[in-house]
Amino acid sequence: MRDSEFDFIRSLVYERSRISLGPDKRELVSARLGKRLRATNLPTVGEYCALLQSPGADAELANLIDVISTNHTFFFREEAHFDFLREHAAPEMSARARAERWTQFHVWSAACSSGEEPYSIAMTLAGCVTQWPWHVSATDISHRILAKAQAGVYRGETVGRLTPDLVRTHFQRGFGPQEGNYRIKPALSERVSFHHLNLLEGEPPFKEPCQVIFCRNVMIYFDRPTQEELVARLTRRLVPGGYLFVGHAESLTNIQHGLRSVRPAIYQRPLGP
Repeated sequence: MRDSEFDFIRSLVYERSRISLGPDKRELVSARLGKRLRATNLPTVGEYCALLQSPGADAELANLIDVISTNHTFFFREEAHFDFLREHAAPEMSARARAERWTQFHVWSAACSSGEEPYSIAMTLAGCVTQWPWHVSATDISHRILAKAQAGVYRGETVGRLTPDLVRTHFQRGFGPQEGNYRIKPALSERVSFHHLNLLEGEPPFKEPCQVIFCRNVMIYFDRPTQEELVARLTRRLVPGGYLFVGHAESLTNIQHGLRSVRPAIYQRPLGP
């Protein structure tokens, strides 16, 4: 991959997704472009760049963003966040629900990847919110990974991280051709809706405000101005007193925002103006 080709891919990815690819990401980009070269039967990166500039290239641009964006996750990743949701955020919001006239407890998984995060949120809420309707909205920039998340089917080694009680309660075990697979039960999957969304373009496909937003391990791929823009967008979606969860490798320390830190990687929108 030539310098000019890498620079073109970097600029295009930033324009379309705001993902900032530094010089240290060159090998990663090269490896992931290999998948698209094989899929498009093109022998060189130069010809692939030409394809991306041709009329009607939107579908391939979406494929490029799919392979560049990282989708590593697992159930109950950064478990302390789910403990806080169960022990603090859910009881606090439930106590306010009637006075604030909220119709439901709404949680947004803003970069849901292959679904482990929103389903972990749903499993948590199913165990602690029993007197109030709740729903999880899940979004991601990748069409490919959203299809996997919506299917809700996971290999046994992935589900094996969970307790036997959670597996028994929330998963159907596959047999025959599906041996070794586990599918989320309808009682849980019906509480989770999936939508395609670029977090920095347009508005989310729901109008309800959120009591909690998970947006974890996303900002590490953005430059500072983009981080500030994203946090401002997310904050507007939170009810006063609502919580934003970011990744433990992330911090809002060096960006402007109107939130207060309450725990590591947990921020709250102030109740007052």
